[in-house]
Amino acid sequence: MKKGFYTIMAAQFFSSMADNALLVAAIELLKSDNAPAWQIPALAPMFALFYVLLAPFVGAFADAVPKGRVMFFSNSIKVLGCLMMLFGGHPLVAYAVVGLGAAAYSPAKYGILTELLPPSQLVKANGWVEGLTIASIILGIVVGGQLIGPKLSPLLLGIDFPGFETGVDTPPEAAIAAMILLYAIAAAFNLYIPRTEAPLQALSGSPIALVRDFSGCNARLWSDKLGQISLATTTLLWGVFGNLRVIVFAWAAAALGYGTTQASNLAGVVIVGSVFGALFASAFMKLDRAVRVIPLGIIVGILMIGLDLVTTLWVAVPFLIVLGALCGFLIVPMNALLQHRGHNLMGAGRSIAVQNFNEQACILGLGAFYTGMTRLNLSAFAAIAVFGLVVAGVMELIRRWHLRNAVTHRDEVERLLAIARSDRH
Repeated sequence: MKKGFYTIMAAQFFSSMADNALLVAAIELLKSDNAPAWQIPALAPMFALFYVLLAPFVGAFADAVPKGRVMFFSNSIKVLGCLMMLFGGHPLVAYAVVGLGAAAYSPAKYGILTELLPPSQLVKANGWVEGLTIASIILGIVVGGQLIGPKLSPLLLGIDFPGFETGVDTPPEAAIAAMILLYAIAAAFNLYIPRTEAPLQALSGSPIALVRDFSGCNARLWSDKLGQISLATTTLLWGVFGNLRVIVFAWAAAALGYGTTQASNLAGVVIVGSVFGALFASAFMKLDRAVRVIPLGIIVGILMIGLDLVTTLWVAVPFLIVLGALCGFLIVPMNALLQHRGHNLMGAGRSIAVQNFNEQACILGLGAFYTGMTRLNLSAFAAIAVFGLVVAGVMELIRRWHLRNAVTHRDEVERLLAIARSDRH
């Protein structure tokens, strides 16, 4: 791997860790404010909101400006979201602003991989990036839980600045203040990301032209016989994974009686499994064989239903590890195949923006679906069972879609797989 790759990884690690620690602090902030129960699962779709709304613009922006600079600006927006949450802004609105920074960050982060590395290293690079991202999610959720816990929160609240009143008086506020430091560290790494030789693409001054260009890129990827399957699969899996982190908090409270700090440790367990799955996939999966993992997605939905049967910690931990491992193992090769097809069909930033739009729209949709079930007073067990049934059913439809493509468009599918196979070497 080139040297610049590790700088990207370091920046991503700290930025992602802060995002997830902030999620835990926001959950505790809502609880301490006695917010309605539906607002907690609403955090995930609110984070995804700007990914969907700004998708036509962030990809083109990432292709028009050096990507290290884009990532620096994006972390600055995340700091603004922290400050809003810290000084009286509604946690849902403030977390949406953090999502705005993440929406701008993502096309640059993934797009630079296709500019910096050859296709033969994309699966490996995705394995490392996803593995490190998932590790940062684990650490972020666990650290966030500890920062609001009884051991660390008094230490944070005890920090005083002579002559300056911070207004930070509660454990979640102290945790939020600590996240500003993590975003600053990520921004410092952003300044050292190398400029690649890929030419910048001019940014159109017309929003209508950008929307039209994005719509064309989206249609192009959905019409590609491999792109559509990899996009559908990653879209659903990220929709599941994006909401699972929050769903675990509700399940842990209902099944085990856990509070936010204890539940954050279990949410971290899911992501530990994802790390193993992602790294295993990066070591053994090949780009042209990625579609073979699709049937495992059905098992993810079935396992989510099975979560309702788990009522003890000693069963919960290995169960959640397996669930996370399946998600990680599925996402890495399908993500790499999608990046490969996107890079061949359009600019790197634009293809990632299309991917983000679809994936975050699924997080938004599934999150709204789960939030709606909560507002209708369904129990956590009933909502999770319905959620799992939907996931398993949609994955079965995707599996049949691919099989139909393999029969009715055999020559095209084989040609695209041959391109992926040749680009490995």
